[in-house]
Amino acid sequence: MQKRNLGTGGPAVSVLGLGCNNFGMRIDTEQTAKVVHAALDLGVTHFDTAEMYGEGRSEVFLGQALKGRRDEAVLATKFLPRSGETFSSGDLAARITESVEQSLRSLQTDRIDVYYQHYFDVDAPLDELLDTLDGLVTSGKVLHVALSNLHVGQLKSVMSAPRELPLRAVQIEWNVLNRAVEETLVPASASAGLGVVPYFPLAAGLLTGKYRGMKEYPADSRFGAIPYFAQVASEENLTRVENLAAVAERHGRTLSELAFGWLLAQGQVASVIAGATSPEQVTANAAAVGWDMTPAELAEVETALTV
Repeated sequence: MQKRNLGTGGPAVSVLGLGCNNFGMRIDTEQTAKVVHAALDLGVTHFDTAEMYGEGRSEVFLGQALKGRRDEAVLATKFLPRSGETFSSGDLAARITESVEQSLRSLQTDRIDVYYQHYFDVDAPLDELLDTLDGLVTSGKVLHVALSNLHVGQLKSVMSAPRELPLRAVQIEWNVLNRAVEETLVPASASAGLGVVPYFPLAAGLLTGKYRGMKEYPADSRFGAIPYFAQVASEENLTRVENLAAVAERHGRTLSELAFGWLLAQGQVASVIAGATSPEQVTANAAAVGWDMTPAELAEVETALTV
């Protein structure tokens, strides 16, 4: 599988990253191991988890699955903000230090390759965040630092801080149906030399094509159970999906291949995060990252999105 560097100076990662949010929530430790081993065997090296996934079980299950194969993986995890409503000096530092030690234990590793701030802590001083992360890098517990779920002003405040921190990536929701970041975070990340790591590349399943023609969604599906995802299935987006499917079919491709190929054609993208609950799903996602889209094909996509 193709690899790209995670920003300027970052590690090489597979263009398909395995999102581990299903581990400990939708699948157990045995099934997690099958998914992880299938991913490694297919050349996936980028594994993305967080302390909150599965209430901590994702890191535990992933650490168990990587036994004996840890060095094949670029391991990314994330820490949460403080839980308190008021801030005292040292609160954020303590939160990060506690989190990194727990993640190291859960993942059964001596270092975290990429450590994300999962959500920006708007009340904490920026210096406390950066000083703490710098200390973790100096200690060798963290090799690279990254940010997630923030707005462009927060990114600029981090980048303007006068320090040499190995900041490598920004992880954001981005797909061919959700392009709000393209005028803000994406160019700002590119200017800063950061790799962009999109999640929800398949728009919660809408871009797999499995919901085409449906008027109602299964109760156990994301669209049937979670209003946040259901709002993606607007009338306009359903029309766009039909148009995009027609583009894919003209080129002998699947809708999923178009979704991955379009993202990977964006120059700032280093790796695309996609979850899986079975080895078969990992195999399908790995097969879908092979469309190297031409400018003419990308223009067809733009036309298909105009409704």
